[in-house]
Amino acid sequence: MNTARIMVLTIAVGAGGVAAYLASGSDDRPAPAAPVVQLQTVDVLIAKAEIGLGQTIKPEDLQWQSWPSATASSSFIRRNDRPDATNQLTGSIARAPFIAGEPIREQKLVKADGSGFMAAILPSGMRAVSTEISPETGAGGFILPNDRVDVLLTRRIKNPDHPEQPDVSTSEIILANIRVLAIDQAPKEKEGQTTVVGKTVTLELRPEQTSTLTAARQAGTLSLALRSMADVNVAENKTDEVRTSSGNIAVVRYGVPSTMTTQK
Repeated sequence: MNTARIMVLTIAVGAGGVAAYLASGSDDRPAPAAPVVQLQTVDVLIAKAEIGLGQTIKPEDLQWQSWPSATASSSFIRRNDRPDATNQLTGSIARAPFIAGEPIREQKLVKADGSGFMAAILPSGMRAVSTEISPETGAGGFILPNDRVDVLLTRRIKNPDHPEQPDVSTSEIILANIRVLAIDQAPKEKEGQTTVVGKTVTLELRPEQTSTLTAARQAGTLSLALRSMADVNVAENKTDEVRTSSGNIAVVRYGVPSTMTTQK
């Protein structure tokens, strides 16, 4: 009887040891790995370094970068579609800046074809005309390329009824909602620079507007009034009434500011 009890006890102790061993071994065993999801990517052309406004693109400015296919826009340049895109875009001019790592989009580039930056970005049928300004007449230096401005003419005229009296100063808007192409013929934006105090401004005008500006330069002093960014897409047939210093109301029609009329 004692022998049987000893055998049962021995078997129980052995079984407990085996169970403890197996339990300790299972704790060290690594959990099964989760299945790895393969992310679909595509090579897109990006800016290797910062590309400034007006900068000519060189091969070393560009590189291919893997990009998630799900977020790759149709406007991105893909390697499988255009493997020679680096060479094709060489010589193009940036009409808008790129930051390092930004995908290249051809909408922000323009082919110069031997012309300078200004001729390359100028829309068909438009003219680039320069005129002198001063910090006082140029919004204190806060006008930058691609801003919209009104051009004002200020002049002193004599009172024909009372020639002995001092001249009368008048001011009126001669051109409205005009795009600024450059300040001092330097369209590049410098890093960290928020103002450009220039002496010359280049404006984007239609042919009929160039004669208005040329005549106004001889008639008096020109000033620029900076417009809101919301005025970029102002309707062509919209009109504004602006009261001049002489008391008249100047009716300025956007798109045809050279046909300005005045009303009492």
